Amino acid sequence: MKDVQNMHDSRNIKIDKVGVKNVKYPIVVLDKRNGFQHTIAEISMYVSLPQEYKGTHMSRFVEILHAHKNTINMKDFPAILGEMKGRLNAESAHMEVRFPYFIRKEAPVSGTAGYLEYMCGFSGHLDGQNSMKDFTVSVSVPVTTLCPCSKEISDHGAHNQRGVVTIKVQFRRFFWIEDLISLIEGCSSCEIYSVLKRQDEKFVTEKAFENPKFVEDVAREVAEKLSASQNITHFIVEAENFESIHNHSAYACLERENEGGEA
Repeated sequence: MKDVQNMHDSRNIKIDKVGVKNVKYPIVVLDKRNGFQHTIAEISMYVSLPQEYKGTHMSRFVEILHAHKNTINMKDFPAILGEMKGRLNAESAHMEVRFPYFIRKEAPVSGTAGYLEYMCGFSGHLDGQNSMKDFTVSVSVPVTTLCPCSKEISDHGAHNQRGVVTIKVQFRRFFWIEDLISLIEGCSSCEIYSVLKRQDEKFVTEKAFENPKFVEDVAREVAEKLSASQNITHFIVEAENFESIHNHSAYACLERENEGGEA
């Protein structure tokens, strides 16, 4: 059969990224407690296309994805990109993976167990020299914050809200996603749990009240902890509070190159 994709294109225009976008696919990721975890990812895969070719072979992206569905993690990411380059005769390859990740958490007093969802992701590309570039791990963590100003000026209580902290990091060596999540949760007014009994609700309410945080406080504390790690080389921190007394969110963001702190 005629291979139309490999036919010559006379316009002499190179395409930087061509491929498949937002493919939903079952994958297996590493789990610190259980070894592995099954989840459903949304995946985008691209390669560069030389100016002389009319198109790329779209089916090969999904074939490669299916072959690696059990090894979508930060350790095997470069190998997947390498296969994309080889199978598609491309100069460079890029992949983005986003997936829900579930951690079993026990309520702080009753110990009642439930699963909490965290949105995670991997992103990076392999260049013409087969060097891994801009490989990033991202994590979005739901948190609780309590307003320091509200606590200071109010005679009774203080307003609090649910928020989400998203960080994107580049790093030198493997780490567990769970450790990154724990770091973020420790910078909030209180963690979020999927199941709370009355005694648990009392605990989290009082903990948040004794630990007020502006959105700026959360962003700075997360940045401070990331800066103390020699493993993290670059990071972006975004903190957003879904305000309970306003019809808008409070937001803070910072990005830093990390020269490294304590190992």
